[in-house]
Amino acid sequence: MARSMVAQDTAMATIMAMITDTTTSTNTVMATELLQLIWLASPALPVGGFSYSEALEAAIDHGHVHDEASCANWLADQLHLSQARGDMALMAQAIPAWQDLNTERLKTLSQWVHTTRETHEMRLQTEQMGRSLLDWLRIQNKATEAALKLCSELRPTYPIAMSLALSLAKAPLDQALQAYAFGWAENMTQAALKAVPLGQVSGQKILARLAQEIPETVQHAIALSDDERQAFCPMLAVMSARHETQYSRLFRS
Repeated sequence: MARSMVAQDTAMATIMAMITDTTTSTNTVMATELLQLIWLASPALPVGGFSYSEALEAAIDHGHVHDEASCANWLADQLHLSQARGDMALMAQAIPAWQDLNTERLKTLSQWVHTTRETHEMRLQTEQMGRSLLDWLRIQNKATEAALKLCSELRPTYPIAMSLALSLAKAPLDQALQAYAFGWAENMTQAALKAVPLGQVSGQKILARLAQEIPETVQHAIALSDDERQAFCPMLAVMSARHETQYSRLFRS
């Protein structure tokens, strides 16, 4: 009887130790994923995002954006109409494609990005940020040589390179896209503070609104098929084209 109780206690201790080790391991993985997503969402990521306003500066110059409310509306529209239906929808498909290293699928998605940039500035922005992010990925030593080589051969654009970076975090797809969207929102808010100009409190209010709307846009992006994905945003394209010849500019787009 005593031996049986000792055996049971030993077995229970072993099981508890296994549970503890598993829990610790799981928490460590989750923490690693979270830190990687925070890193990728940071404005400090060395890809030059701070130097672009994505036509916001032209919208200000033409009177479409002039205060906190109009700026919040402009960026919210861009989030829903441009990001969610376009680049975020593409990234929702590119992230698993990178995880499987599906070359043909990635070539198709990359071609879509190149053919849907509606202005010269938009193309230059996505190509420059894509190259810079690929350079950053090379020094991180996390992506495989095969993945880095393929990304380079695709003439990296920002959505494609960012999808590779997010795939390495191994986070759930919705969380990966939320991190990307919040990084975009931070960059746009910082551009608004300089160009409108706005104060820090106004900037935080705009960022709070965008953050509240990001989960919805992420779910919309994930649900879109190839046939439903689009980059059609006429006012954004018009403002981007006008920004190319704008006399006085702070930003590259």
